[in-house]
Amino acid sequence: MAVDEALLASVRGGGPPTLRFYRWSPACLSLGRNQPARGQYDLEAIRARGIDVVRRPTGGRAVLHDRELTYSVAVPDGLLGSPRATYAVVNQALAAGVRRLGVPAELAPRSGGRVPVPSLAPCFKEPVEGEIIAGGRKLIGSAQYREGGVVLQHGSLLLDGDQAEVRSLLCEPPGEAESTAPATLAMFCDPLPSWNALVAELAAAWEETLGVVSCLSQLSLEEQLCASRLMERYSAPAWTWHQ
Repeated sequence: MAVDEALLASVRGGGPPTLRFYRWSPACLSLGRNQPARGQYDLEAIRARGIDVVRRPTGGRAVLHDRELTYSVAVPDGLLGSPRATYAVVNQALAAGVRRLGVPAELAPRSGGRVPVPSLAPCFKEPVEGEIIAGGRKLIGSAQYREGGVVLQHGSLLLDGDQAEVRSLLCEPPGEAESTAPATLAMFCDPLPSWNALVAELAAAWEETLGVVSCLSQLSLEEQLCASRLMERYSAPAWTWHQ
């Protein structure tokens, strides 16, 4: 999370737009920026299972980052249109990427309902308009944060698993009905592509969808230093459990 925000700061300072793919070790429960958390999660169960916890700078609901790929995009506000248009373009590129792997991915249509409010329900409980689905189930969940003229969007592509463990980490599971398990890449790809192959297909679709040429790079020294400073906030209980 600190690196994602450091990239946002870099773009705000005139750096190039960025597309980043990463994974988590150990498994980590990420909470949405405004999601209630204090006193809601069984900390003993979380520690016993060796799971980390972090709060994202973006909104949305809890995600267990384990068998999945996380992406992040940082672009100047307006480069891809409004934040809503940016959300659509990024998801179109991601959907094109998983289609290259044979997954029948599409964007969830308008449902007429409201965007779910911050709650203890897992992020993958139900798709909302514009999110990526496969076989009618949510495959990629995403969220945005806008600050200082820059849009940060990041999200999770499930490779396997059903996110059921998210509910099991609560002190008291929410009174909402269990939902259909989300889609995963494993449902459509056997065997799963290697990490490098998956990233290559997603990056290629990004280039084709946006008509750009990307180049592989490492964090600059300034970005590394910024991320190190931000680590203090993201690792602090006061931030993680502030709701």
